[in-house]
Amino acid sequence: MARRTKALTNTEVDKAKPKDKVYKLADGEGLQLRIKPNGSKAWLFDYFKPVTKSRTSISLGAYPEVSLKTARERKVAARELLAQEIDPKEHRDNSKQEAVDSHSNTLTSVAHEWLKIKQTKVTEDYASDILRSLELHVFPHIGSKPIDQITAPMTIKVLKPVSAKGSLETVRRLCQRLNEIMIFANNTGLIHANPLSGISHAFEAPKKQHLPTIKPEEIKRLMYKLSTASIKLTTRCLIEWQLNTMVRPSEAAGAKWSEIDKEKKLWTIPAQRMKKRKEHLVPLTDQTMALLDVMRPISEHREHLFPADRNPKTHCNSETANMALKRMGFAGQLVSHGLRSLASTTLNEEGFDPDLIESALAHVDKNEVRRAYNRAEYIERRRELMKWWSEHIEKAATMSVSLASGVGLDKHVN
Repeated sequence: MARRTKALTNTEVDKAKPKDKVYKLADGEGLQLRIKPNGSKAWLFDYFKPVTKSRTSISLGAYPEVSLKTARERKVAARELLAQEIDPKEHRDNSKQEAVDSHSNTLTSVAHEWLKIKQTKVTEDYASDILRSLELHVFPHIGSKPIDQITAPMTIKVLKPVSAKGSLETVRRLCQRLNEIMIFANNTGLIHANPLSGISHAFEAPKKQHLPTIKPEEIKRLMYKLSTASIKLTTRCLIEWQLNTMVRPSEAAGAKWSEIDKEKKLWTIPAQRMKKRKEHLVPLTDQTMALLDVMRPISEHREHLFPADRNPKTHCNSETANMALKRMGFAGQLVSHGLRSLASTTLNEEGFDPDLIESALAHVDKNEVRRAYNRAEYIERRRELMKWWSEHIEKAATMSVSLASGVGLDKHVN
């Protein structure tokens, strides 16, 4: 008959004295109290590993912080794991690591990891806009929470004040960005499923609105307003540059002198600055070259064509042209992005090849073969299109004078 270990009493545990060497007092079923020469006492659970059957032990805590009763409860929990072929020590270590990972993988930290990948697919300005929106509306409220503790009700509560202000487009974008972060977390093994997949349905959808633009026949009014506006020379050049080149506001504002080939009369916008992450070539006309001449004394010694006022080492804000158009009386009628629509409408009405116009606007053709053909064959045809467009702008400015014409600078108010 197997010898049965006598269970310890609280008094025995408390009165156990240190000896010259480490020794143990058994409580039964693998539970032991280890006493060291320095007087410290700790609970150990001896067991055989489920797979290898090798003998090992796990600490259940120090005495008196862990009482005899608590030690026995922890022993029972360990034996229950063994009954399921689970190693108690491995289970505890894994649980600790999961807890550490959970608290280190906060929504904010995971969002930054996601953004490192995202910013390789979008422009620098767009990546900055993503981060600003999260920092303003999301991170202050739930950014410090572990990613696996983020729930739909919690997130909806955070976004409701933004929706209440009528910023429905902002809410839509935040829902989209948070979903992308959660998909990233799911794909990298941080969570098992995306809990925010349907949060957009909790909010009213924004009404789709076309960006304000003016009719082709109103270009004369635009050029007159531009020539008489009390705006800085750099801002006026920026607006004319964007109008003539048909690029997006951020692409115009971030233009660099190093991107300009004066001899070939070509502006090469690198992929990382383009919305679709594809390099874009812009043939430069006599009028756009004249704008470069205007800006040369102001910024040729710097990196950017259109430097910012407060920090000339960087480029002006992509909203600079928008703010100027508002001051010129175009609020609600025209935004800087609408200059592209103005060009597109005018060129289509004039009967130019629609594919040629789309290429000039850097609208990516989904057909890879056709896209390659466009790049190789369309550039010279686009020169003719851009030439006609710049001359059209110059004619519209006949009574008001365009900077691109190279004359009339005395009419400008700095």
